[in-house]
Amino acid sequence: MKLIVLSDVHGNCFALETALADMKKIGFDHIVCNGDMVQGGSQPHETVMLLREMNCSIVMGNSDAWLMTGVETDAHLIPEERRKKLDVVRDWSLSKLDEEDRAFINTFQLTVSMDLGAGRSLLAFHGSPTSFDQFLLPSTPEDEFQEILKPYADHILTGGHMHLQYTRRLRDSQNFFFNPGSVGVAYNHEQTNPDGLLDPWAEYAVLTVEGAQVNLEFRRIPLDMEKMAEVYRKSDRPFAETAMEQYTCYE
Repeated sequence: MKLIVLSDVHGNCFALETALADMKKIGFDHIVCNGDMVQGGSQPHETVMLLREMNCSIVMGNSDAWLMTGVETDAHLIPEERRKKLDVVRDWSLSKLDEEDRAFINTFQLTVSMDLGAGRSLLAFHGSPTSFDQFLLPSTPEDEFQEILKPYADHILTGGHMHLQYTRRLRDSQNFFFNPGSVGVAYNHEQTNPDGLLDPWAEYAVLTVEGAQVNLEFRRIPLDMEKMAEVYRKSDRPFAETAMEQYTCYE
C-alpha cells in the first residue's frame, strides 16, 4: 500500500493543489489528512471542495474544531492581540462556508486508523491520540514522548499540529511516529527571526508498505509565491497582506 499523509493545510487551497499535482505524479492508494485543513488561509470554501474531490480520510485538528465550535482550547498559549486577529479571521472563514461545507468539516474524526496490510496498521491524529492540542516535538523528552504514545505502539503513528517533518522510533516496538509537516504553513521551529517566517513550499509524506518492507519519504514541493500572493490579494480575507509577508520576506 502506498499512502499519502498530509497535514495542516489551514485553508491554503493553492498549496494543496500544488501538493496534489505532485502526489498524482508519484501515484498513491489513499490519502490521510492529520487535521487543521480549513481554518486560517484565504480559501476555506475552496479547500473543502478540493478535499471532497480527494475522497481522503480526515482527522479533526484544533483549529477546525475551534472554527466549528468557537471553543478556544488553546487560548492560554496565544497572545491577546493575536487572538483578536484570529477571531476576526474565524468570523470571515465561517462567512465563506455554506451548510454543506460545515457538515463536511463536522465529519472529521479525532483519530483515523488504516489497515496497511502485512499485519501493520496506521493510527493518525492531530496533536496526540488523546488531544488535538498536545505538542509532540523532536525535543519532547524521551520518557514523556514514549509514555504518551506507548498505548498505541502496535501501530505506525502519525500526527500533525507542529508543522514540522520528523520521525521518532517507538520504544520496545518495530513501529515509529512521524509528522508529515504542513502543506499550507510550513516553517522552521529553530529560526532566529522573532516574526516566525514561513517556508515557501508544501510538505507531505509518503508511507509505502510492501510485505515486511516499510518506506517513509518526506517531500517538499516549491510554491509559486507570486501566484499564491495573488490568491491572497484577490481574497477579502482580513490581514491578507500581513499573512503573505510571512512568506515573501523569507529568503
